Amino acid sequence: MISSPRFLVIGLAALFSAYHLVLALSSISVPRDPAPVVVAMVLYAAATAVSLWAPTAKPMAGWNAALNVAVGPVLSILVLSQLDPHAANGYATWFVAGVFTLLVITMVRGQPVFAWIGVGVTVVAIVVWADPLALILTGVFGGAMWVAIAHALSIALVRAEQDAAQYARAGIKAAEWQANQEALLYERRHRLEQMDKLAAPMLRRIVASGGDLGADERRECLHLEAAIRDEIRGRLLLTDDVRAEVMAARRRGVHVTMLDDGGLDALPEMDRLAALAELVDVVGGIEADRLIIRTGTENSDTAVSVVGLRETGDDGTAAALGDDDGDDEVTLWHEIRRP
Repeated sequence: MISSPRFLVIGLAALFSAYHLVLALSSISVPRDPAPVVVAMVLYAAATAVSLWAPTAKPMAGWNAALNVAVGPVLSILVLSQLDPHAANGYATWFVAGVFTLLVITMVRGQPVFAWIGVGVTVVAIVVWADPLALILTGVFGGAMWVAIAHALSIALVRAEQDAAQYARAGIKAAEWQANQEALLYERRHRLEQMDKLAAPMLRRIVASGGDLGADERRECLHLEAAIRDEIRGRLLLTDDVRAEVMAARRRGVHVTMLDDGGLDALPEMDRLAALAELVDVVGGIEADRLIIRTGTENSDTAVSVVGLRETGDDGTAAALGDDDGDDEVTLWHEIRRP
């Protein structure tokens, strides 16, 4: 289906092209033999129809542009052979304006080389038929000027399209930057609210006691510090139920590490919550000294992996300091699969 703007442009171009045929009919008595002129009219009408109704893709197909160039000398031979080069032929040289109309269409459709070749061929044909003065009398100069104007406008339109595309890309980047900043602001606010929820009661207790905390309270501070670290590194691994079970495990003496490597980012929310519900069940019954909870990679079949370790050969101090000698015993290996 042809859109309204394109239909309007094609309609106007068709009317302008038909005007040349009207001029040909009005001067049909001037040529010695009207038959070649009628053939020229048919060829011109056919070439115009092909050029106007061809697909709108740019540039114009090479064969179509070549056809428009070839029509020029054919029309020149058919019409000029029936005209007296030394007489005032009037509108009998209608084909000149018609050829240049085809060349303007060719230029606008993105084939400038073919358009200028057509201009050269037409100039040569008129000069051979009469003399250089005929270039003015038959309107060749005016037609060439229209082709030049069409060329300049085509260049301007291409640059305008490039600028518009550049502005559109800049707008998209600006929108992405703004969305990213808003997301970062929301994330910061959410993390601060969560940290305030975790740490505020203990901070008030520290202020009220003047920093004089008992052993259990100091231990609870370490648990809260680990929970705050989870908010930074755990990301999508965290729900209220997961937070509660992990804190309960820490209070039982389990050293818990949570790492979100982005493996849950593309997972639908319902599937993510289902995986974390299974994680709650696993953590709730854990018996280990160390627990590592980590998301799978983006292309992995595993959504979350849970590894429980029991320390052997020391009292856990080496592992806490990062000097793990590799003697820890694996007591749990659980993988929560992607749906």
